[in-house]
Amino acid sequence: MKKFLFWFLAVVITLVSAVYQRMTGPTYPVRGKATVEGATVNFKLPRSAESTADAVIALAFPAPTEGYLEYKRYNSDDPWTREPLVRKDADLVGFLPKQPAAGKLAYKVHVMTGGKDVLIGGEAPHIIRFKDSVPLWLIIVHVLVMFSGMLASTAAGLAALDKKRNPRHFALWAAALIFVGGFILGPLVQKFAFGVLWTGFPLGMDLTDNKTLISFLLWIVALVAGRKGKPARAAVLVASVVTLVIYLIPHSLFGSELKYTKTN
Repeated sequence: MKKFLFWFLAVVITLVSAVYQRMTGPTYPVRGKATVEGATVNFKLPRSAESTADAVIALAFPAPTEGYLEYKRYNSDDPWTREPLVRKDADLVGFLPKQPAAGKLAYKVHVMTGGKDVLIGGEAPHIIRFKDSVPLWLIIVHVLVMFSGMLASTAAGLAALDKKRNPRHFALWAAALIFVGGFILGPLVQKFAFGVLWTGFPLGMDLTDNKTLISFLLWIVALVAGRKGKPARAAVLVASVVTLVIYLIPHSLFGSELKYTKTN
């Protein structure tokens, strides 16, 4: 495989998987279109917010549209609270009360149009999770390191399929970058955001932590199989494919969650 094609495939596969993971994650905003007062309007409903301020729900719906929010603490016995949306310039705006780090609210958005009460974004409640502030530099470095680790993993898998290449060099980079990004930078991000360093096995069921652990262990197996410079193509290919598959699992699934029944 020519060098250009090799890296082109590695970059495309990595980018597609990263975008897919991001867009299917439980904190990615709910986006869609709604017909309000005869006009089709795009909307975006947040599913992540900072714990320092109320979360803002802003909808660019034309006058004289009115509406209201319903919300309650997620997985609690609270009754639903109803708050009207208020008009600010061209937008209908509502506010969800801020929660402690890892606290979640379930909410619904209603608008009155054509004499009907319409739920925006579907019948099911939307879930928004609150987090503490994380330094921007840490987020950037964490994302870059994890992306580089995924790129090295993909490159290792492609090299394992190419008999003219030894995948061990890429395997070493994949293991090192996944370790730094997943076991040093990742826990630091989580500590800032939710006050805990690790919520995967054996402490919890956070899939982001657990899939990082599985991926890293597979790369250790591949490196052991490739000791003394052996290509260990089968082990590297398995580690690369499994890493790709588990990184397609939505980010932050089963992540940190404040148990309200334990804090009341």
